[in-house]
Amino acid sequence: MTLDRDTGEPDWDTPLSLTLTPGLLIHALMSTASAVHTGWSSCIDDTLVLTNQVAMDDQAGHYVRLVEQEFVEDEQPDMVWHDWTLEVRIGSVLTTGHWQFPATSHPSEWDWNAREAERAFERACVLIGRRVRRGIQVEEPILEDMPRARRH
Repeated sequence: MTLDRDTGEPDWDTPLSLTLTPGLLIHALMSTASAVHTGWSSCIDDTLVLTNQVAMDDQAGHYVRLVEQEFVEDEQPDMVWHDWTLEVRIGSVLTTGHWQFPATSHPSEWDWNAREAERAFERACVLIGRRVRRGIQVEEPILEDMPRARRH
């Protein structure tokens, strides 16, 4: 440990170490996810990705990734699923959480899942010393879905 000679306090660049397990990450970050798992490689199909946010620890190769994707399962070819996936890679281990629901779900379902996945991403970024800032997204209306104006 490096000490500042004037104050006797640890230097801000003093390395810290913790013991983390996939189970602890799942408990702390992914408790609201609809599915969680571990692995050596990513389960994300890059051809299905709609959005991708990555925070990297360039020195150690760790990363935190939030991906939004849509897919169809072979067993239910007529149902499109929407998924927010949080991947946390520490060393060679990937810990993954999915917030999944049918793409035809009510907008409140979309908002809740997006909010939960984004919060988990925000918290996970702390593990690699990164902060997350929120942005604003504008959605254009689809003319077929807009109600017509009527006079009473």
